Amino acid sequence: MRPRKLRGLALPLLLLLLLQPPPSPAHSSTRFDPTWESLDARQLPAWFDQAKFGIFIHWGVFSVPSFGSEWFWWYWQKEKIPKYVEFMKDNYPPSFKYEDFGPLFTAKFFNANQWADIFQASGAKYIVLTSKHHEGFTLWGSEYSWNWNAIDEGPKRDIVKELEVAIRNRTDLRFGLYYSLFEWFHPLFLEDESSSFHKRQFPVSKTLPELYELVNNYQPEVLWSDGDGGAPDQYWNSTGFLAWLYNESPVRDTVVTNDRWGAGSICKHGGFYTCSDRYNPGHLLPHKWENCMTIDKLSWGYRREAGISDYLTIGELVKQLVETVSCGGNLLMNIGPTLDGTISVVFEERLRQMGSWLKVNGEAIYETHTWRSQNDTVTPDVWYTFKPKEKLVYAIFLKWPTSGQLFLGQPKAILGATEHFLHSDTPFSLENSPSPTPAHFYFPLESKTEARI
Repeated sequence: MRPRKLRGLALPLLLLLLLQPPPSPAHSSTRFDPTWESLDARQLPAWFDQAKFGIFIHWGVFSVPSFGSEWFWWYWQKEKIPKYVEFMKDNYPPSFKYEDFGPLFTAKFFNANQWADIFQASGAKYIVLTSKHHEGFTLWGSEYSWNWNAIDEGPKRDIVKELEVAIRNRTDLRFGLYYSLFEWFHPLFLEDESSSFHKRQFPVSKTLPELYELVNNYQPEVLWSDGDGGAPDQYWNSTGFLAWLYNESPVRDTVVTNDRWGAGSICKHGGFYTCSDRYNPGHLLPHKWENCMTIDKLSWGYRREAGISDYLTIGELVKQLVETVSCGGNLLMNIGPTLDGTISVVFEERLRQMGSWLKVNGEAIYETHTWRSQNDTVTPDVWYTFKPKEKLVYAIFLKWPTSGQLFLGQPKAILGATEHFLHSDTPFSLENSPSPTPAHFYFPLESKTEARI
């Protein structure tokens, strides 16, 4: 049986049921020492768990070749992967260096207000922009990245500031920044690496000053660290920086951080866990986590050679969102703008489609909690979320039952409760299941009346 289409989307249904009371909130301390034991005890600001959905933006000089991956420089110069080497031979003169892409990163059509409006329409509650990727190019005029930043080279604009202002003036989204700790080919990092990280020239003169600069100047409420380069957190002085961030910084009360603060810290230390790229465990975790994933299945940055089948469909993206939220995670969905600062139509379409879905079904996503069961034991592809204060459980099912009936094994109905389908203004009837098990219900999908039990 084909999925029914609504507003151009194949949408899951949402079943609303009355259930149990909320758990007690955890208590957090107010002052933090520069140790993981102390930092990990910080309670994550509540807004992050309530938000559920954010937009990741991978943009930088790698958007100029826009071929293969945002790791283009590494794959071309370090690993010398044939397709990258051939791409350069076919399209650029032999003397062309990666740094020569810098002036070509024009951001000519970048309009921060337009981006902000698209992000608002997506239903996202926060964004995370790559302020600096592993190539080292900063999207702001870093005082510590001479001639390799967006003020001195390429756009000749403070991209971070323009987007920050647009997001905060035009939307209700939280503004966040990604920052790569290391840089592939920075000579100071390479020298430190050759000393087995006993030397600390690079973090002292580059990484830490830039992190303080970013936080003080742009006040991101998500600080998404990445790229430890194989160095431990002691090399980066991650605990010292995070203690300042949580105790003294201008965003100390609202900022959230991830778990990529040095070799061995991922999925172990930090605010929320990412564990790996595209992490979607499919079961409940004891710690708040985030599924950072890409609409383009193969790359985080924009690829000119991508075909339509390389992009996840809106149905696949909704499935990722529902599974992630039901298991206690947030979804951070990535797009890659072009070198001239436009969001391609396929990315914009997916963002707006997600926004259309969330306008109808967001009640079952935003500000929800995990339930005692994350998915149903009887019917596959049914996922649950929970609003304890309202005593509401949502059953989100991603496929229409071929039988025309839906059986749920987990909910226990309460006499007098009314169930609603949130995907449509047309109510559906609920009848007692012929099964002797009272937790099973079936839903005649063609019915146009609402029944109470």
